[in-house]
Amino acid sequence: MRDSSAANRVRIDLGGSLLSFVQIESMKSHLAAGQQRLESPGEDFTGWVRLPKEFNKQELRRIKETAEAIRHKCDAFVVIGIGGSYLGARAAIEMLADKGAGPAVYYAGHNVSGTYHAKLLEELQGKDVCICVISKSGTTIESNIAFALLKDLLAEKYGKEKAAERIYAITDPKSGTLRQEAEREGYESFAVPENIGGRYSVLTPVGLLPISVAGIDIDAMLSGAAEISDPLPFEEDGAAQYAAARNLLFSMGKVIEIFEICEPGMEYFSEWLKQLFGESEGKQGKGIFPASLQLSTDLHSLGQFLQEGNQIFFETILNVESPPRDMVVPESADESLAGLSMNQVNRAVVLGMMAAHQKAGIPMIRVDVPAMTPYYFGQLVYFFERACTLSGYLAGVNPFDQPGVEKYKAEMRKILSKL
Repeated sequence: MRDSSAANRVRIDLGGSLLSFVQIESMKSHLAAGQQRLESPGEDFTGWVRLPKEFNKQELRRIKETAEAIRHKCDAFVVIGIGGSYLGARAAIEMLADKGAGPAVYYAGHNVSGTYHAKLLEELQGKDVCICVISKSGTTIESNIAFALLKDLLAEKYGKEKAAERIYAITDPKSGTLRQEAEREGYESFAVPENIGGRYSVLTPVGLLPISVAGIDIDAMLSGAAEISDPLPFEEDGAAQYAAARNLLFSMGKVIEIFEICEPGMEYFSEWLKQLFGESEGKQGKGIFPASLQLSTDLHSLGQFLQEGNQIFFETILNVESPPRDMVVPESADESLAGLSMNQVNRAVVLGMMAAHQKAGIPMIRVDVPAMTPYYFGQLVYFFERACTLSGYLAGVNPFDQPGVEKYKAEMRKILSKL
């Protein structure tokens, strides 16, 4: 059994937020109403709330067995999807996968660049390939084009019948063009849960199958999410306090949130965060604009703006307390650095930035992550999903729809119809 103490959890530090606990606690009653909605069985698109503890064990076993079969069948695995259909899986794989321990993972259908996909097809020549297409509707243009290209590649390499054995579909459980094709062609398939939207689907087959193919422990991931899935008193509820702080800062003119990562392996986690908050809150003329920076890289490009520019932002720092690896700075380096570990230097960079920004009056929120492991990845996903939902409720928006996304698609279809 894991220790359930606070030290074994993702934690939030609001000490640098420039907000008092009295201010944050003033949101308590509003958050209680949001929490009640979140826990209500009748609330749409909240299937993810109870999922970590109620995940179907038979389905989980099938995901792991299928992933193991894929790992033995191919040395190149292509995930086809865009937005919530692939970002969560890529975030986990980039953060946690042991490169070289399984099939190389590639991504397609997250853009419509002919150059990108031509290079991808060239790279796949000579490799044993399996593909996983992820689309709830089956009508997403980016994914459809990539799927067609990769189906042709498989048919050419293996013949149509054998190609079908290398195609895995994750789609609507009952309807849609991809569901129909999967049943007609005999692809092994998994269902996107009906009551879970794309950006909240990381801990469903949408994320878990590709993550498991990459050799990552999905049992530990679900266990981490389950660890923090029980409701807590407000005084202990970091996700609720974070939601309150975000909305208070927004009311003070801080309309941009900058997610700052200290480990490059978390780059795609920050990309997932941008989609999660951007699609969930950006509607009805409301919402905090999500951006991301990598430390210390971006301090040498945007550090000046952060320190002295237009301060319409606050910073949320994802602080990994025990990075997975370290190196000692060589004796040939500057004598003030020689003999230190690189992680010590990295921590000094972050602490130095925080001290400078504190003096400049910039609000900062720190999210402490004990380690980069599947267990804590599961916690991070659940923490931010819950915080984002509560934050959306506080802002008075539906955190589960994205009506604006359809508008560019409608205009795009008009243009394509003329070509």
